[in-house]
Amino acid sequence: MIKRKLESVLLASLRRFPVVGLVGSRQVGKTTLARAVARRFGESVYLDLERPSDAARLADPELYLEAREKHLVVIDEIQRNPALFPVLRSLIDARRKNGRFLILGSASPALSRQAAESLAGRVIYHELAPFALEEIDAGQRPAWMKLWGRGGFPGSYLAANDARSLEWREAFIDTHLQRDLPALGVRVPAASLRRFWEMLAHYHGQIWNASKIAASLGVTAPTAKHYLDTLEDTYMVRVLAPFAINLKKRLVKSPKIYLRDSGLLHALLRIGDTERLLGHPVAGASWEGWVVEQALAATGTRSGASFYRTAAGAEIDLLIERPDGRRLAFEIKLASAPAPTRGFWSALSDLNPGAAYVVYPGKERYPLGQGVEALPVGMLGEVLNA
Repeated sequence: MIKRKLESVLLASLRRFPVVGLVGSRQVGKTTLARAVARRFGESVYLDLERPSDAARLADPELYLEAREKHLVVIDEIQRNPALFPVLRSLIDARRKNGRFLILGSASPALSRQAAESLAGRVIYHELAPFALEEIDAGQRPAWMKLWGRGGFPGSYLAANDARSLEWREAFIDTHLQRDLPALGVRVPAASLRRFWEMLAHYHGQIWNASKIAASLGVTAPTAKHYLDTLEDTYMVRVLAPFAINLKKRLVKSPKIYLRDSGLLHALLRIGDTERLLGHPVAGASWEGWVVEQALAATGTRSGASFYRTAAGAEIDLLIERPDGRRLAFEIKLASAPAPTRGFWSALSDLNPGAAYVVYPGKERYPLGQGVEALPVGMLGEVLNA
């Protein structure tokens, strides 16, 4: 079993909050992690609301949960029963005790608005992403190449071979569209959303242009935005905001769009292995999006992320704002001998960040001049957590 970085974070949160929410896409490993946390925390009860027998135990939730006040109660797929949220609130308010509930969901709190309204001030949420560099042998090229090519979903990454991995991802996409989204109350035709998802794969790493994408699909711009929100709320898409600061320059104000899991990106583009990936036109954009996800996984929720681009061509792929106010700039290059672009140097003079790096698929960290370093992807966590 690959130990998840979030395990210790969840245990610490359970000691400080009555309710801890673990959210993330389906099949990302939430149940496995929750069971591991529950075993370490103490006496616990596990309920999966997709199982009729477990759902029946909560026919009278107040009566059932009151009787288990001394246990950690783990409730999986809680979005299936929104009526539970007010009950949890009343039980917590009657007797405030930390570590009472660990709730798991496959939709963002924004999508499950009932949770946000009912449990405000009583819950802390953590997102479980697919496997990250820090959770595998990050320094070894075969390991991170496999992670980049297959993505980080356990079923895909741990598959016996590339063909089985691709088969798993294709089945996941179909299930997400035809079963998971309708179960969350999303009323979008699966065929329409699949066409949109595939189109986003071709636009991966580009600036969001609702009108252009809507015209290609034959829908309105608001409909395209609704499709985007749906995939974002179910952890399939990353909407990276532009950096906003008054520099008296014309800044790009639309976000950049990435598919969060590189393996799903490659499946939607029908790229079956890393050999085909390296020869594909999307390789550079895929690498950029994958490195962005690894950087954000390393920082957790402690830092803000954005990109910087001006109309004149100054650009930084990723800006990380640390809690201490220090700003880190990252250029992302799929090259063995990376060199910063002219736009990157120009952006550095605009923003004057605390440190600047060019992330590349190599092994050696070395200076590139003017305070910029070439940084192997396996060392991302090292500089982000320093």
